[in-house]
Amino acid sequence: MNIKRSKKSMSFMPYILLLFVILGSYLILNTVSNKVNELNYTELTSELNSGNVEEIVVTPKSASGVYVVTGKLKDYAKNETFKVTIPYTDTVISSLYENAEKQNLKVKTNTNPENSAWINVLINIVPIVIFGVLLYLMFTRLGNNGKGTFDFGRSKAKLADEGGNKTFKDVAGLKEEKEEVQELIDFLKNPKKFTKMGARIPKGVLLVGPPGTGKTLLAKAIAGEAKVPFFYISGSDFVELFVGVGASRVRDMFKQAKQTAPCLIFIDEIDAVGRERGTGLGGGHDEREQTLNQLLSEMDGFGENEGIIIIAATNRPDVLDPALLRPGRFDRQVTVGKPDVKEREEILKVHAKNKILDNNVKLKFIAERTPGYSGADLENLLNEAALLAVRRNKNAISMDEIDEASDRVLMGPAKTSRKVTDYEKKIVAYHEAGHAVSGIILPNGEEVHKITIIPRGMAGGYTQMLPKEERTLVYTKKELEEQIITLLSGRASEETYMNEISTGASDDLKRATKIARSMVTEYGMSSLGPMQFEHRSESVFLGRDYNQTKNFSDQVALQIDQEVKKIIDECYKEAKKIVLGEKKLISVLADALITKETLTKEEIEKLVEENSNYKVKKEDNPDNEESEKKEKKHTEETDKE
Repeated sequence: MNIKRSKKSMSFMPYILLLFVILGSYLILNTVSNKVNELNYTELTSELNSGNVEEIVVTPKSASGVYVVTGKLKDYAKNETFKVTIPYTDTVISSLYENAEKQNLKVKTNTNPENSAWINVLINIVPIVIFGVLLYLMFTRLGNNGKGTFDFGRSKAKLADEGGNKTFKDVAGLKEEKEEVQELIDFLKNPKKFTKMGARIPKGVLLVGPPGTGKTLLAKAIAGEAKVPFFYISGSDFVELFVGVGASRVRDMFKQAKQTAPCLIFIDEIDAVGRERGTGLGGGHDEREQTLNQLLSEMDGFGENEGIIIIAATNRPDVLDPALLRPGRFDRQVTVGKPDVKEREEILKVHAKNKILDNNVKLKFIAERTPGYSGADLENLLNEAALLAVRRNKNAISMDEIDEASDRVLMGPAKTSRKVTDYEKKIVAYHEAGHAVSGIILPNGEEVHKITIIPRGMAGGYTQMLPKEERTLVYTKKELEEQIITLLSGRASEETYMNEISTGASDDLKRATKIARSMVTEYGMSSLGPMQFEHRSESVFLGRDYNQTKNFSDQVALQIDQEVKKIIDECYKEAKKIVLGEKKLISVLADALITKETLTKEEIEKLVEENSNYKVKKEDNPDNEESEKKEKKHTEETDKE
């Protein structure tokens, strides 16, 4: 009850402050605007005799032994007065009254104000009180949970009891990651089991992975499973303008954690404060480095099995200070990668719970079409589809909205109002047809799911191709070369059938050159041999890929350029060979694109079957047969589950 009253009284403080400010402003303005002229008794008598005085007020000052005479003259302005100080004698005052009576002027006489106690209080104490209140309000932040300006050294960590009630059921996928952190939960539930065996639980766990893969959600689920308090703070919350504030916040955070142990501390984006010290163009940042030093000290300071476990998340582990990653601090690193097709399906099921989906929407099919998507990307995909369904006044989300949402996420909204000439449309159609044919013809090519010449973002059109099998770790030299061939096929198709080359292939050329250079300088896939000539130097303060370390001579640099050109030239010849061999198919695809603007997978497969000269069909390829067997087996296992 007292808390409610204090909060209510605090809510009136701004109005009280405003009242004091208004009163103070009025008094100051009134004082400044009033002009008081000092006169002597002789001047006052002269003005009285000449009839120039309008009013007189006599105020006795017994403590000072004087009379203070104030009043106005006829030629004074509105806020202008005079003031005369005369000795405290009856003769002088009597003479003043007599002169006033001669001019028919009534003299007002005040009682001695010094005898009034409340006036003394008003004059002497109230200004001090007002000044004190102003100082208090100036150095206090109202409505901030009682934390004032002098509490800037307090921790900004937010406490969510039991991790905000999140559990592993709320985290789709991440099977191996959950198993890796399971012993943390067991320790928080029953620490004696570990101390009895002499085991030391990790003090810190570093979650590493791309943005949107569920690192924060996993940390909350750990706290929820263990049913312990969960402190959440971002790395940027430690860093302030003043040196020492961040270190003070670290100390306060650990102090709070020790009082609520066992508990979890989650530091998101720890690279904001944990970057390597003493590097960069301009030296280190004193405040950040002192904060990091305090964090390292505090992690060494609390006991091994005290019940405090720190979980940190970052997508830049390469820039962290080595002292932060040594045993005894962040002992364990858990990589939270992007989900595979099965995990994507589970994530889609979680995010589709509150969505109204049409019967034709198959989450398994969506999962297969979204390789490389993170959990956040999948959530955004379904949200965009829901927004599109509402915009189109539909009662459920259909595959049309899913397709459009996927295109919007990848390339941006369609530029349906953009005016495109027939010539532009034709050259884009042949360009995209060239990409599609290479994907169809090449043994390791990706499956063509969609071709469109509707402009999106900065692209005039695009061909959506998805891998037959999801690959994330290893690519062969042949596969990389076929990727380059596919990228260059659009340019080859333009040159072959339009006798022109356009700027539409600029992004394709950029990606093809990057792959070819990596083959030569990083992967050792050239005649220069199995050597790595370049590696990315990700400077901590200069930013990612600011420069590359080159440990070779100018002669080797020339050979590298020659090898890159050789790979590009050979792949371009192969691309031209493919588009020349499939003249009929490319023409049919281009004409269909010009007419319909978008071709689906089924329409593409029908046109290929009717017009392709490609003799080795995909169903005759033993690799595809094996792939289909694997897919059939995966489908059966999924149905059983």
